Amino acid sequence: METISTSRCFGGTQGIYAHASAETRTRMRFSAFVPPQAEQGPVPVVWFLSGLTCTEENFTVKAGAQRMAAALGLMLVAPDTSPRGVDDGGETVPDDPEGAWDFGLGAGFYVDATEAPWARNYRMFSYISDELPQLIAGAFPADMNAQGIMGHSMGGHGALTIALRHPGRFRSVSAFAPIVSPLNCPWGEKALGGYLGPDRSRWRAHDTVALIEDGARCPHILVDQGMADGFVASQLKPDLLEAACNAAGQPLTLNRRDGYDHSYYFIASFMEDHLRWHAAALRD
Repeated sequence: METISTSRCFGGTQGIYAHASAETRTRMRFSAFVPPQAEQGPVPVVWFLSGLTCTEENFTVKAGAQRMAAALGLMLVAPDTSPRGVDDGGETVPDDPEGAWDFGLGAGFYVDATEAPWARNYRMFSYISDELPQLIAGAFPADMNAQGIMGHSMGGHGALTIALRHPGRFRSVSAFAPIVSPLNCPWGEKALGGYLGPDRSRWRAHDTVALIEDGARCPHILVDQGMADGFVASQLKPDLLEAACNAAGQPLTLNRRDGYDHSYYFIASFMEDHLRWHAAALRD
């Protein structure tokens, strides 16, 4: 693991790191905020998965999360959203052939691609679920028995589906404006169709609503959705999540926030609520 930078922050340390990933076959970057309480021993860790076009930097510099994480004693880990650059075989990581922002680089959608040319590098599900946690457990003072996960938009989709597919691992789960049903929105149809192929039955393992319908469960879910978000009706569809949770008995708190959009201004406005939610669950 390479340390790119570290800075003192609210008594803790905000760092940016890189490492060679066996899953993506590329150099991957992530950020980690270690709170001051880690000087006394391992602390709970909360993962943040970012949305389309983002890197590890967006959450780190825009969400305003470090102050509250330091007060609550939470480690924050924010990975990149896709492989990038040139891989270990000298191959350039592929991007959307038309240069679109909603597929390819910055849009890994937290799946393990099975279709060419994506399958070689786009293995973000396994990277987030397995490889990066192993690295964090070995290199940081993280209490891996006290993990929470959250995310925004595409990252909200990632947080929810990864939690649902790893029952018992995450004691707290939340999301900001998540894509709850890729089976039923243009972003999801493009991404899952491109990475996983045309068989829509294979997509269900990466669709929050479908996973809940098929019996997957996770701890009480907290979701905040800005109602001035231009993607609510076409891409995010929180009503589908609400209906699925109600039908299945999956605990859900869905806050519809009037006047808030899809931006990090929205995320920063309710970040304290989410971190307190995670801290309470991780200390039970």
